[in-house]
Amino acid sequence: LVGLMGPATGNPENTRKDATAAVAWLDKQKQVDTKKGIGTTGYCMGGPLVMRTMAFVPDRVKAGGSFHGGGLATAAPTSPHLLVPQMKSKAVLIAVAQNDDQQDPTVKDKVKAAFDAQQIPVEVEVYPAQHGWCPPDSQVFDEAQAEKAWTRLLANFKAGLK
Repeated sequence: LVGLMGPATGNPENTRKDATAAVAWLDKQKQVDTKKGIGTTGYCMGGPLVMRTMAFVPDRVKAGGSFHGGGLATAAPTSPHLLVPQMKSKAVLIAVAQNDDQQDPTVKDKVKAAFDAQQIPVEVEVYPAQHGWCPPDSQVFDEAQAEKAWTRLLANFKAGLK
C-alpha cells in the first residue's frame, strides 16, 4: 500500500490532472447542477488530496473534509497547506486523530492559520480517537467519534455547498 501512495500523493500534478478530469466528468452529467459547489472528502493519505483538489479546482470545489489526514502541513514546497490561497472553499473540516496530533502538534495550528489567513471557514479539531477511527472495518474504529465526524462533515457541506 505504501508503494502506491507515492504516485497518488507525492506528485501534486497527478492530483491536479485527476481532480480536473473528475470534476469535468461530473459536470457533463445531466444530474449535476454546475451552479452548486462540489464537496470532497479524504481519509489518511486522502487528506492532502482533499486540500489539493480544493486548490486545483477552486471554482467548483467549495467544501472539503479530511479525516485523520497525514501530510497536511509539511516543510516541502508542495505542502498542501501552502495551497490554501488558491482555494475558494466555503467550509472545511479537518478532523485530526489524537495520536497524529501527538506526533506533531504544530500541524493543526499551521493548517488552521493558513485557512484563517484566507478567511476560509475551517473547523480543526483533535478527536479523542486513533488514526483510522472512521472506517467501520478499521481495527481502531470508534463509532461515537466516527458519527461525530460524519455529522460535522454534513454540517460543513450544508454550509459550503449552498
